[in-house]
Amino acid sequence: MTTTGTSFVTGVHEPRRSWLGTTDHKRIALLIIATALVLFFGMGLLALLMRGQLAQPDQHMMTNETYNELFTMHGSGMIYLVITPLAIAFGLYLVPLQVGAPAVAAPRLTMLGFWLYLFGAVTVMSGFLTTTGPAAEGWTAYTPLSSARFAPGPGTDLWITGNFTTAVGMILIAGTVLWTVLLRRAPGMTMLRIPVFSWSIVATNLMVLAAFPALLAALSMLALGRISPDVFASNVWNIGYQHLFWFYGHPVVYVMFFPFVGAVAEVLSTFARRRFFGYKPTVLSLLAFAALSMSVWGHHMFTTWQVADNYYSLTSILLLVPAGLEYLGMIGTVVGARMRFTVPMLFALAFIPQFLIGGLTGIMVGTPIIDYQAQDSYFVVAHFHYTLVAGSLFGLFAGFYFWFPKATGVMLGPGLGHAHFWLMVAGTNLTFLPMFWLGIEGMPRRVATYQPRDGFGTLNLLATVGAGLLGLSMLCFLANLVVSAARRRTRRVGDNPWQAFTLEWATSSPPPALNFDRAHPIPPVDGYAPLLELSEERA
Repeated sequence: MTTTGTSFVTGVHEPRRSWLGTTDHKRIALLIIATALVLFFGMGLLALLMRGQLAQPDQHMMTNETYNELFTMHGSGMIYLVITPLAIAFGLYLVPLQVGAPAVAAPRLTMLGFWLYLFGAVTVMSGFLTTTGPAAEGWTAYTPLSSARFAPGPGTDLWITGNFTTAVGMILIAGTVLWTVLLRRAPGMTMLRIPVFSWSIVATNLMVLAAFPALLAALSMLALGRISPDVFASNVWNIGYQHLFWFYGHPVVYVMFFPFVGAVAEVLSTFARRRFFGYKPTVLSLLAFAALSMSVWGHHMFTTWQVADNYYSLTSILLLVPAGLEYLGMIGTVVGARMRFTVPMLFALAFIPQFLIGGLTGIMVGTPIIDYQAQDSYFVVAHFHYTLVAGSLFGLFAGFYFWFPKATGVMLGPGLGHAHFWLMVAGTNLTFLPMFWLGIEGMPRRVATYQPRDGFGTLNLLATVGAGLLGLSMLCFLANLVVSAARRRTRRVGDNPWQAFTLEWATSSPPPALNFDRAHPIPPVDGYAPLLELSEERA
């Protein structure tokens, strides 16, 4: 028997079974996004607890073992279960709309991907319910720390099983979206007329298909090693695991920010009221970046055994070339433009300088002579978070505020949006800039406390205050979602409230089941900004 309910955002009376058993790519994407956002707030809470522990020297809010569990679940939760699925879900929702497809290819596989993700996330988090606690060996799960000898409880087994299942789900979704781009484009939508965002998803999903199988192999090794300790008896296998893991672990960083580079490109173009500057070089740079990402994993292993330092340092530096082209495109789009400083535009503009800090410090730690000193210090923590918070999350929120009216027909409130933005800018830099100095002064990562004589107290206190501001900014975002849902009848907007240029804005908000219909047909496609070209023809 089919039960019914009301959609939280749109207020539409719908069968619940139509959501739980849906094959509509838009609903599947929204289910993934909703799941990831719940986990996002949970993982953020773990981060605040860790910062509370580190706010003062020699503090004992929690045991060392609990701290290990928190940083493991925060890091692995954010990477495996939050930002990666969010990036892939954005592509799943938008790419079929942007290329003019009526539906995603292989929709049942896509739905299976969501259920695998949900099962995997629940499995990983269920470690908190065990008597011995969740996994506690870091998001990298290096051996022998993750072996049954040093991690004897079921938490690590649940961590391995859940992340394996989630990775399979992401592979399925990535494959179906690529299939959609190749086979289901609208008439006139050639490959060089695909919007920049969709190209960023193509590059992302190619990396998923190339790199995620290595994660499956690495997790299989871990599981086998926990059953049979002889697997990792030789140091060769320990190093082999690291190679497999980082063959996945470095590309996944780009999986987590490529879609949001594409989102920033769309936002900048829309609110600068011009086509994206350097479209073809940017597309080429995305593909080149994706290809190079598969060749740099060894720079995470400069301090381990027999790594070709010169080769991995060279390939790391070569990443500057495609990254520079992408930055040239973004800056060229806004220079001299009469911009509209909407909330999504503010997030997109902030992305540019802040992500640059993460990128440039990445080149630094990708150089052996610097990495030897910075390895496993807070300098690496700061770099990584400037990549994923100042990069991925600012791009994510630019895209979220930008496409929320398309997905729901409701505009998020600009007042809370501005509060979210400014608190997040202040919180991000106050949290992570001090960590560069902490790393330079010698504070190691993954320590639960430190002594007053170490001299780390002031900078850690600043970082903790910044983390509090970040938490407050996320409460503004959550409040904006709740208020906008409650006031949805008065905040409804038209099909294209931003006057954007790509095909998803030609259909209704929210789009119909098959994306386009008689009332909202696919317009002629003569370029990568078809709605802009159509308006120019009519002018």
